[in-house]
Parts: sequence; C-alpha cells; structure tokens
Amino acid sequence: MTPTYALPQLDGSIFISDGGLETSLVFLDGVDLPSFAAFPLLDQETGRDMLRRYFRPYLDIAASKRVGFVLDTPTWRASSDWGAKLGYGQDRLNQVNKRSVDFARDLRHAAQLPMPTVINGVIGPRGDGYKAENLMAGAAAEDYHRPQVRAFRDAGADMVSAITMTYAQEAIGIARAAAAAGIPVVISFTLETDGRLPSGETLAAAIQAVEVNTSAAPAYYMINCAHPTHIGDALDGLGSLSSRLRGLRANASKLSHEQLDAATELDAGDPAELGHQYRVLRDRIPHLNVLGGCCGTDHRHVDAICNACL
Repeated sequence: MTPTYALPQLDGSIFISDGGLETSLVFLDGVDLPSFAAFPLLDQETGRDMLRRYFRPYLDIAASKRVGFVLDTPTWRASSDWGAKLGYGQDRLNQVNKRSVDFARDLRHAAQLPMPTVINGVIGPRGDGYKAENLMAGAAAEDYHRPQVRAFRDAGADMVSAITMTYAQEAIGIARAAAAAGIPVVISFTLETDGRLPSGETLAAAIQAVEVNTSAAPAYYMINCAHPTHIGDALDGLGSLSSRLRGLRANASKLSHEQLDAATELDAGDPAELGHQYRVLRDRIPHLNVLGGCCGTDHRHVDAICNACL
C-alpha cells in the first residue's frame, strides 16, 4: 500500500516549479558552472543573488496565477562524487545541502505566496543525467545517496526528489533512503526520444520496479528532461501505473540527449507550443498537476504552461 503523505500537491490542484536552472544560468546569464553544478553559488553572496534573481519570476508567476509552488534546492550535483570534483568533502557537502534548504526557506518567507510552497531537496544521479553508466544496485545507491537525503531531512525540507533518473535501481536506492529517513520522496525519470529510459527500460517497467522494491514508497512519479513529443509511447504503456504519475518537467527542445550534450547554443523552442503540449498531456492524464520545465526552459515557458493548463 502506498504510504500517506501530507504533501499539498497531492490534492490535485496545479503546482508549478521553476525551469532549467543550470541551462538558464549558463546560456542566458553567462554564469560558469563547472560540472554543471549550481550548488557552489550558495557559498558566496553574489551567487546567492544570482539564484534569487533566477527564482523571482517563477515565484511571481505562482503569486499572480494563485497556484502552488514546488521550490527546488539548487543541489542536483551536490552528492559526493560530483562534490569531490569541485573540492567538497562530505562534511562540507552536508553543510551546503542543509544551507540550500535554509536558502529556499528564506525565499519562501520573502515571497509570501497565497498558495502552498513546498521546499524540495533535489537529488541528481551519481553519473551523467543523459546516460546510464556506472550502474549501481539498489543497496549501493541507497548508501551513496543517504547523506544527502539525511541532510535535507535534518534541515527541515518538506520532501526530496530524485531528478533525471536514468535507470530503476538508483531510483530504488534513493526511495529506500528517503523512506528510512522518514521524508516524502518523488522519483523523476528521464526518457530518450523513443520514450525509454537511457538504460533501455520502459517507463512502466522502471516505475513497477520501484513500486515492488520499495513497498510503493514514492509519493508520486514524474518525467523530466524529455520533450512532450518523446513521451507518448511511454504513457501508452503505463496502464494502471498512470495514476502514480503526477509531474512533468519537459525540455524546451525536441533534440535528443546526445544532441543537447553537444550543443553550444541554447534551443529554447516555442514557449506557447510547449504550453499547448502540456495541456494535451493534462487532458490525457488529468491528475498530471505538478508542472515545470527542464533544459532550455525559463520563466516564459512556465508562464505559458500555466496559462495553457489553468
């Protein structure tokens, strides 16, 4: 039986999130992000100012549309392997993960949104977000991600999310770590242009594996870092599991992960078209209610998504 969580987005009302944090900072603001990691910005006031400016338009959209907001921490790369590349040991990583929750809490307090704002501790893959490589079994993934999960829990995050998961076993490990820590967890898989995970698993098989191996621990599932045109076949195969899918954070571009990885310019697509595509998917899966963006998207895309889906 799926655990009961007191997350406000589970009531079915629209919640939005931000867009592509790292791609916006790199391509639109000209910020240097070694290893595509945004979390070091928390260590300096100029970096924190950049993050405040980045989040402000999204918070303004949530306020004007009177929708809920899932406020992410900028910690997609703040786990031990990636931290080591940037000179962060485990103690320092624990501190920056906790500080990211404090930063999000300050943003929430300053925004004073009329609808609920949920602080979400973001966990990224141990490996590349576009490739399934250096695969771990569930137990190894649980060990690897446990420190970050516990840091978010200890700092008072409302939930954690495993974002851009490329294969099921890593998602299983994160879900187990969150269940053991007593914090709600969301699992978000990424898909290739054929609608499968980079590992070759179908979305249905990956969700089913997590459900079976974690006693259905996740609060819900999402898809991120894939364009809406890439996920139709994946949705067709979900069957009854479609009731567990609540969120979508799509890329602006229709390009494949391989093409995006090689790109030197941002492909921002068409915000209005993306909004329409979200509406089509919501007509198909009405409980798809947590909506945001991923690579190449910014506040214009999230505003268009919000307008199309409300």
